[in-house]
Amino acid sequence: MLSIGELSKRTGVKIPTIRYYEQMGLIDAPERSSGNQRRYSRQGFERLSFIRHGRELGLTIEDIRELVTLSCHPEKPCGDAHHIAARHLASVQARIAKLKRLEKELKRISILSDSGHVGECNVIRSLSDHSHCETEH
Repeated sequence: MLSIGELSKRTGVKIPTIRYYEQMGLIDAPERSSGNQRRYSRQGFERLSFIRHGRELGLTIEDIRELVTLSCHPEKPCGDAHHIAARHLASVQARIAKLKRLEKELKRISILSDSGHVGECNVIRSLSDHSHCETEH
């Protein structure tokens, strides 16, 4: 059994976040010691590690909640879990595409703006008037 502090150290999840996940129902309320301290089991540690990994992958709390629920029913088909992952992948790919457009535009305006006065600065003009940009972002 682990105290909340030990659980935090082993998983890298901050204590307030552990309490939040407990309030949200993502992890079960742990047993309590005679001094009323939380005592987490191996199952609690594994669940918190699962949640942390999902958050590292950028999954939303709701997606993680669905995946936690699915993980409690190993006999169910994997289709729902696959759908959640595929939906998140599409979202990540869309963000990457947008970031690439932003990178391209920032490179363009940065290169054109390395000399001269602020009155002639392409960065300032581009921020002031979107029509100076070459790409939609």
